[in-house]
Amino acid sequence: MFDSQEANRAYYNRVLDHCQLPAMTSEQLAYVHMHTVDESLAYLIRDEAIRQTAHAYRRQLGYLPFLKFMRMEPGLVPLLETLRPQFKTAVATNRTDTMAHVLAINHIDHLFDLVVCALDVEFPKPHPEALLKVVDHFSVSPDELVYVGDSAVDEMAAKAAGVTFVAYRNPELAADFHIRKLAEVTGLLGLSV
Repeated sequence: MFDSQEANRAYYNRVLDHCQLPAMTSEQLAYVHMHTVDESLAYLIRDEAIRQTAHAYRRQLGYLPFLKFMRMEPGLVPLLETLRPQFKTAVATNRTDTMAHVLAINHIDHLFDLVVCALDVEFPKPHPEALLKVVDHFSVSPDELVYVGDSAVDEMAAKAAGVTFVAYRNPELAADFHIRKLAEVTGLLGLSV
């Protein structure tokens, strides 16, 4: 839905800088892009005392100043408007406390029936819990859920949940379908635009 790579880069590099650590490598950026903040800081900072300093700083800092670096994927709003009300729409994300803000500041919060964040589950993706919460919420079977994602974490969660996985702009993922544009979802669902 959003390209958050630059927001993640700015956020984690600020935290690392505060701890007098070097900026992330491209490999580290790829990791934090897919994982929760707790997992990301554990990956980035091996020393427990420094990691606790980083957690204290990031709680004070917050992520909201970095939302301006996030870019909505082209075609998201038209896709959501086409899907609704015939289909229910949900978000399953490893973001913690920022997803509601992201949706609100982009004026699309009304286009989702459910949002499941890392704080709403015991086990974040790649565990299937977030997707299974969506299945349970709408009282559907897993094969009735279509999940669009762009990362290996998304791929693993979809497979574990037994839901149809649509890989967005990532041909390296094992998926039921691959798309380059969000508008292609309508064709997969048999909708004419």
